[in-house]
Amino acid sequence: MLTSTKTMREIFKDYQSAPKLPNFGIGKRVALLNVDLQRRYTDTATFTSAYEADPEQLSLVNELSTAVRALGMPVVWTYVAYLPGGVDCGLWGVRSKSPMALQNVGHDSPQAEIDARLDVDKKRDLMLHKRMGSAFFETHLPSYLTFNRVDTVIVTGGATSGCVRATAVDAMSHGYRVIVPEECVADREDWAHYASLYDIAMKYGDVVPSRKLIEDLDVLAQVEASNAA
Repeated sequence: MLTSTKTMREIFKDYQSAPKLPNFGIGKRVALLNVDLQRRYTDTATFTSAYEADPEQLSLVNELSTAVRALGMPVVWTYVAYLPGGVDCGLWGVRSKSPMALQNVGHDSPQAEIDARLDVDKKRDLMLHKRMGSAFFETHLPSYLTFNRVDTVIVTGGATSGCVRATAVDAMSHGYRVIVPEECVADREDWAHYASLYDIAMKYGDVVPSRKLIEDLDVLAQVEASNAA
């Protein structure tokens, strides 16, 4: 096992400056998966379970959502919530009896609400309930993406080391290109955040600056317009 005296942020930044592998790149049909941007994880003024993110995280997610909708492609918002008593929470519900434990998040709980600062198009966007880490686990996301002929998934949200990473791994396993806009994901601890970004970049997908991804989506829109002409 290799060891290092560097922090995980330093290791990740080193990789960014000299990547060992080429990016997969963006395909022809994208979907934006906004993972668990619910108040439990974004509302730091109210919930102890929330964590600080890049100051631009939510505004960048809004820009990405607008760009993907403009392409006529799907935007998905996932959220975690459970039945009363957490009876459908599985093993996630057995390790803590704290009032803030995950199994106590009900469907009508403020913790389950998508952050009000996010621009959700309730007529077009898919609201996807999930119970476990990955947005693919026991949901209809795979068939939804197939129906929309998606070949690339963009993953935002949190936590980077939890539901974002799980979703990225499953997306790649299902045969999708995976793109993670760096400023649009967050975690409670920076070492876990950067370790997961490094892991995703090395194995499962592309970790790119959000502004670069927005530019790439603009290029994709131009290609779409040219093909339609």
